[in-house]
Amino acid sequence: MAETENEQKPIEEEEITEEEAVKQGLPFPMAPIVRIMKSHMDKEKMIKKDVKIAMNKWLGNMCADASKEMNKIPYVMMHLHEFDKATEKYRELQNFEKEKQRILAHMDSIKKDIERLERDLGKVQEDIMTFK
Repeated sequence: MAETENEQKPIEEEEITEEEAVKQGLPFPMAPIVRIMKSHMDKEKMIKKDVKIAMNKWLGNMCADASKEMNKIPYVMMHLHEFDKATEKYRELQNFEKEKQRILAHMDSIKKDIERLERDLGKVQEDIMTFK
């Protein structure tokens, strides 16, 4: 039986071999990166090859950036506190996002208070108008 145009083959996830990764000059082995990505995604999600490559390159850039920051320190031996200092901006971004969500929730609460006060004032104004 021939496949009709309406029937679709199941979509398969694009794989990248370690040889391809080496040829493309990727900084890290692909398997651990993909394993971490999949562990934080729904099981039905599939990751395209270009996304895997982009993640690998992005992680390499973050590693290079942190290393450049640590290189600015005049000491020969790098310790954990130098690493913490070099990666501080990434943690600050996470804290910034949490603070942003907190502020947005507070602003939403203020908006609701304003709406409630407007309704209350509207009732007071209506009561004043009825006494005239």
